[in-house]
Amino acid sequence: MALDLSAVVRAVGGRCLPQRLDERTPVDGVTALHAYVVVGNPNYATLITGPEQDLLDRLAAGGPAREALLGAVFVSPSSDPNLAAALAEHGMTAILGTRLADVALHATLTTIISEDRAAADRLVTAGMNVLTQVARRGGITAVIAELAHRIDGWAVLLDAQGQLIASAGAGRLHVSDAIAVATGRPVRVRHLGLQLHQVGSDRDLAGRLVIATRSSRTSHARDLASLAAALFDLLLRTHDPTLTEHLGREALLDILLAGGPAAPRLLHRWGVHEPMLTAFELGAKTRTIDAERLLRRWFDELGAEHVFAAGPGRVRGFMRPELTPEIIARVQSFSPVAGSRLHLGVGSPAPVDALSRSAVQARQALDAAFEDGQPAVEYATLSTVGLVFSALDHAAGTEIASVLDPLRGADGAHGELTETLRVFLAELGAHRASAERLRIHRQTLVSRVRRIEELTGLFLDRADDRTAAWLALRATGV
Repeated sequence: MALDLSAVVRAVGGRCLPQRLDERTPVDGVTALHAYVVVGNPNYATLITGPEQDLLDRLAAGGPAREALLGAVFVSPSSDPNLAAALAEHGMTAILGTRLADVALHATLTTIISEDRAAADRLVTAGMNVLTQVARRGGITAVIAELAHRIDGWAVLLDAQGQLIASAGAGRLHVSDAIAVATGRPVRVRHLGLQLHQVGSDRDLAGRLVIATRSSRTSHARDLASLAAALFDLLLRTHDPTLTEHLGREALLDILLAGGPAAPRLLHRWGVHEPMLTAFELGAKTRTIDAERLLRRWFDELGAEHVFAAGPGRVRGFMRPELTPEIIARVQSFSPVAGSRLHLGVGSPAPVDALSRSAVQARQALDAAFEDGQPAVEYATLSTVGLVFSALDHAAGTEIASVLDPLRGADGAHGELTETLRVFLAELGAHRASAERLRIHRQTLVSRVRRIEELTGLFLDRADDRTAAWLALRATGV
């Protein structure tokens, strides 16, 4: 909740005399002195009103009653220095000198606490409405990303066996902590404020949700996460029949990228008979946008075949060249979600038996769209890199790309180091921005950059070497 002792002072006047509790302590209730028995929640303050002498007598009596009172806050219109000194001697927090007294004071405190609870309830309801909407657009990954944003922290979703399903925020850095809390393992947990929420019932457990919030409004995070756990229960029990279809589409796209006679034969069976196609890549910086679902709807409306497949954060595919203006227009008119929007990269039209170059161009154009914050970029409009590569033949482009061959993994594919280089150059060598974008520690980034320089022989503090590395990235198409 947002209501703390300092907010109470602003509402009823007076001044706070902190002892065991400070002014930032959130408030969870108000009661009369004669009805107060025990501390409800040690992380929250309960406000107490009543006769001053009765309070001092209970404090002087000692025992459990005194200890319970020390966890509360006495609110009174009195500003008597002797009362303040007596409360300080016992170590009890108080708000003294309020503008209101007796029944009016108690009623006002009850009202502001009720209003705060109502506001918190509305906030949770609004948050759940958004979570439900993003669930429709992006499934589990979108929901957990939005949840982490709304609780100002991180979240980890585990299955019933304690295996990771999804994480958001800094959650992937604390998966071991989340698993330790969820499974009761004897592992030291570095975040004492973790919350654990069961997904499903004891008899039909679907998983566990672990969250951590930086906000003092832990009750809001708890309520929203509890509702999110129920939503995850529904999502985890909804079978996704499209997994096989996704795998099949990826395999079919690999055949098209390989080119040769097999590519047009496959396209004919796919219902595509055009001699030329244009490659595209569609993506977003947020997981709350389901780019594949949007693209499927757009292609249905345009009567186009679904020659595309979804990958991590992107959808790649091919379309008829005459559809390019319409798809670009739809991306440009798409309303941003959570401050992020869709981005589209479009290659140049190419024969259906030689589409790989257009696919590389589409990826490069999408990278430019991300970096420049543009909704759509056509490779043909890239004024510098596009001009350079349009004047080179395939052999020259391959030679430029070979600068980064030392960064390839054992399987021959570009991976972590190449992606680090791409982000580092895109962020103009800014270590903090690059580390945040890659979600790694700055020292890890420094180590990777040094390793890149050792393997490639490039010195990334030199402008010429940075240019060579960027051209090589463009030529590689990663």
